[in-house]
Amino acid sequence: MHLKRLSLTHFRAFTRLDIDFPRRIILFTGKNAQGKTTILEAIAYLANFSSFHASTDRQLLNFNMPVEPVMVGRIIGEFERQGRDHSIEVRFIQEYNGQVQPRFRKQVLLDGVQKKIGELYGQFNVVNFLPQMSRIIEGSPSDRRAYLDEILSQVEPGYARNLFTYNKALSQRNALLKNLFESNGDLDQLEAWDEMLAQHGAVLMDGRIRALDELERQALGIHHRLTRESEVLRFHYEPSYNPIAKNDEQLFLPVQTENNLVGIDFRELEKGFKEALCKNRRQDLARGVTSIGPHRDEFRFLSNGIDLGHYGSRGQTRSALLSLKFAEVGWMKERIGDSPVLLLDEIMAELDPERREDLLKLVGEVDQAMLTTTDKNMFPSSFVNACETWTVHEGLVKKDA
Repeated sequence: MHLKRLSLTHFRAFTRLDIDFPRRIILFTGKNAQGKTTILEAIAYLANFSSFHASTDRQLLNFNMPVEPVMVGRIIGEFERQGRDHSIEVRFIQEYNGQVQPRFRKQVLLDGVQKKIGELYGQFNVVNFLPQMSRIIEGSPSDRRAYLDEILSQVEPGYARNLFTYNKALSQRNALLKNLFESNGDLDQLEAWDEMLAQHGAVLMDGRIRALDELERQALGIHHRLTRESEVLRFHYEPSYNPIAKNDEQLFLPVQTENNLVGIDFRELEKGFKEALCKNRRQDLARGVTSIGPHRDEFRFLSNGIDLGHYGSRGQTRSALLSLKFAEVGWMKERIGDSPVLLLDEIMAELDPERREDLLKLVGEVDQAMLTTTDKNMFPSSFVNACETWTVHEGLVKKDA
């Protein structure tokens, strides 16, 4: 996969930007708050349709643009995928119709044809790294679930649709639980929602089980290289509903990815999850929420048996996260038959010279990568000379001579 061109209009600090990208490593340099990370943000948006910085899409509009009845910001990416050219356009539209709060909406187009967002997942693929992504390891279980859902939506057909339907059904079931508690209603009314949760939840669990197993296999060798074979990285999956629990009362158990969860039959997973939901109905009624399911899943990162989320050093966390990100590149290539675009924001910080050297060797093996830095001297001159370098200053991008 090769991103050939990026066009931005009224996106963040950029009034207008057009860049043609070669199929190689591109290094964006410049001081902080000049727009380097914004370029990566725009590229990543074409794959995930969400911002890794803004809390709402409305914040992506250039706040300096003149106020007009209709204000439009755009991201357009032209790319090659498996030998064919495509384009994705995202429009952020804000309309003033006389009300206090303007109406905001988003449109997405593939090759000039308007589509639903759910139809565009997986058309363009990226792997992105930012310093704040340490929350994948150090943050809450919801951070790790969001990470898995994001990457699976890019490569697993129908995953995003099943995730949306599952979350909608979960909300409805939780609302019904509260209503039944207040009215002392019949618990059999939960049957339809249990059926829906089991059907779509099994898709999510099956995808996560296989993804963690495949990512771990990719990450093991990479982490060996980054740690000079001194550490072994493993993933532990902790499903809220454990289909292989020996004890019928045991529904939550840490599970290593190499166990036979990987080979469990999908229908067995769906059937068992529905039975567990039925068994937990009275407990859920008392709590007012659905207590088991993929919305409560967890997984942990272990290095030499040590849980990095609890006891890992900054360097260990950074190395594990980078190993995970480069594992994503290989994993996506296996899944989709094409290499994703790699986006790396300030990757050299908090790494010792040896790990920097090993990291840059990994970057050199990627088809197309885009990096940012405030200090070009953090990179060896041989690496910089092999890159295409661009200076970003106050929203302007200039190719270095």
